[in-house]
Amino acid sequence: MTTLTLSRLQFGTTIIYHFFFVPLTLGLSTLLFLMELQYVRTGNEAYKRMTKFWGKLFLINFALGVATGIVQEFQFGMNWSEYSRFVGDIFGVPLAIEALMAFFLESTFLGIWIFGWDKLPKGLHAATMGLVALGSNLSAVWILIANSFMHEPVGYALNNGRAEMSDFGALLTNGHLWTQFPHVFFAGITTTAFFVLGISAYHLARQSQDRDLFLRSFRWAAIYALVGAISVGLVGHAQGQRTFNVQPMKMAAAEGLWNSADPAPLSLFALNPAKEGSFSIEIPYLLSFLAFNRFSGEVQGINQLQAQYVQQYGPDNYVPPVFISYWSFRFMFIPGLLMIAAALGAVFLALTKRLEPGRLGKLWRWFLRLLPLAAILPYLANTGGWLLTELGRQPWIVYGLKKTADAVSPTVSPGMVLFSLLAYVLIYAALMAADIYLLAKYSRTPVDTEPSGY
Repeated sequence: MTTLTLSRLQFGTTIIYHFFFVPLTLGLSTLLFLMELQYVRTGNEAYKRMTKFWGKLFLINFALGVATGIVQEFQFGMNWSEYSRFVGDIFGVPLAIEALMAFFLESTFLGIWIFGWDKLPKGLHAATMGLVALGSNLSAVWILIANSFMHEPVGYALNNGRAEMSDFGALLTNGHLWTQFPHVFFAGITTTAFFVLGISAYHLARQSQDRDLFLRSFRWAAIYALVGAISVGLVGHAQGQRTFNVQPMKMAAAEGLWNSADPAPLSLFALNPAKEGSFSIEIPYLLSFLAFNRFSGEVQGINQLQAQYVQQYGPDNYVPPVFISYWSFRFMFIPGLLMIAAALGAVFLALTKRLEPGRLGKLWRWFLRLLPLAAILPYLANTGGWLLTELGRQPWIVYGLKKTADAVSPTVSPGMVLFSLLAYVLIYAALMAADIYLLAKYSRTPVDTEPSGY
């Protein structure tokens, strides 16, 4: 394989590993703040114990997220030096601000939160977790500002073959950012909700000790899940409509739509979406509705867009990997629908008394036992979403300005990248195994019942 292929594989592998941890950090920090705020408001020790139990799992996830994220920025200089040379003046600014402002904020106050129990006033201690949540989500904002430039370049001028920043405000107001960040934020809420729901359901189904803690957690997570899952869908719809306008090839590939159609059908299943004319099960008019909020309107196809881009940018293949784009969209969309259904069921249980001993019927008992498995759904959706976002942009590394093939480091050999790729995969696999082991161990560990207070 070439240096380009291996470098793409390496970056894709490491970022998918890293993004297993990011959404839970975003959503769980916010939920911990709300739980501790409820403790401050009511003085009920149950909420303090809830905060401590879920906080322990948050710390495990946070530590692994930091460990897997450190290597991301190094790859820009090692494997993608031509990209860094071209866009470093723009791309480096939000990443530097993210480290100096957001990451330092969350890591500093997380340390205070860990060691501040019984030392700080209750309200002040809760505020430290609020600042951790703020820092975590600000970190996401700054990283997505950098990423959004790759999808919709704004606020730049081309000088001497390099993109230089001409308008910092344009980066902050990039339209791509303000559909992408809410999508990531609510994905974090949803991931956290199903994480907490799954563990709580595990304990409730097995009549574990400290039933009150897990019953309260279940109720909180059920509402959190419904809000998150529905919001992800609504924001995702808005994001998809924007993508139809600014990156139509990505959406055509996501639907396996080879030729323009008016009205356009939505493909439910295609035998081989990468092949034109492949068998497909479709719902008439629905793709036009998703694109334009009406059951008419032309959606451009891959063939027509390819011809248009050849005229606009010159001869090349501008079609992203159709097979992966098509199925990654469904890996995002189908789990999303399942999560909404599961969240509705969880809310029904939470708002009724069916979770009381002896009141759970056979059907709902099975639902409770299966709910821990639903914790994997947001991870599938998150991975599918990132694959579609990044692979659907190909062959561009900066859309319309620089191609991925022109961004790779010219002096790095395939053997160098292969060695580091294998090292990363092995190290990350060990870290993932450690994360799963620790989360499983401490999620089953009885909650500390020793008295603690301020």
